[in-house]
Amino acid sequence: MQHKKALVLFAHGARAASWKQPFERLQILSQEKLSDAIVKLAFLELMEPSLSDVVAELVQSGCEQIQVVPVFLGQGAHVLRDLPLIIEELTAHYPQVSLQVSQAVGENALVLDAIASYCVSNIQHTV
Repeated sequence: MQHKKALVLFAHGARAASWKQPFERLQILSQEKLSDAIVKLAFLELMEPSLSDVVAELVQSGCEQIQVVPVFLGQGAHVLRDLPLIIEELTAHYPQVSLQVSQAVGENALVLDAIASYCVSNIQHTV
């Protein structure tokens, strides 16, 4: 089945292979919620595939709309400087594709509320 839309979860990457596991679970959970789009993982460094490789693969498969979600808690240099440069290059290379970037997940109020709920649930309540 050809998907015209895609969601790319963009993470930093790490040397330890185990670091990737929560992102793979996030990809699976996201794909289960999206029947009309494909969900892919991409990494900035230290892991494959790169964002450029994922976008190239999606474009080659006929994808016309790509939403990139930075799976970063904050908007540091990677989100504010590195990602826009990558997106600018990809947009120039694939002008026929709508390539959009969401805010970093850690900047979203719903995400922060979910994290806060988890953190608070870990405190022991005594009578």
